[in-house]
Amino acid sequence: MNRKAKGTNGERELIKFFNESGTWSAIRSAGSGSSRYPSPDVLAANAIRRLAIECKTTKDKKKYFQEDEIEQLQTFSQKFGAESWIGVRFPNQPWYFLMLEDLEKTGKGWAISLELAERKGLLIEELIGTNQL
Repeated sequence: MNRKAKGTNGERELIKFFNESGTWSAIRSAGSGSSRYPSPDVLAANAIRRLAIECKTTKDKKKYFQEDEIEQLQTFSQKFGAESWIGVRFPNQPWYFLMLEDLEKTGKGWAISLELAERKGLLIEELIGTNQL
């Protein structure tokens, strides 16, 4: 499976989690990384909260983000009135969700290690407030 298909499948998996929770709805923003306008991979909401999520899957122990990826997520979220989140999935691990302030600053951008995700990240059940999944 190529990298793009793996990412798309990961996004679809999250959409399913949200929509099957019973209180959340979610959509995938197709082509989010190729648009000239800022847009997250997934938009999810319930009656109280709106989440803008940039989703990444990786086979490595650390996932790197360019500065502009994070800035675009912040810009979109501020305009849309949504919370900014990064969803990351490492091999043989569940999805972890981190707020932007929890990312590790690098020389050219940001990073999330598996250790950081395990320490500061939320599981999807914690993010959306359900233990039914």
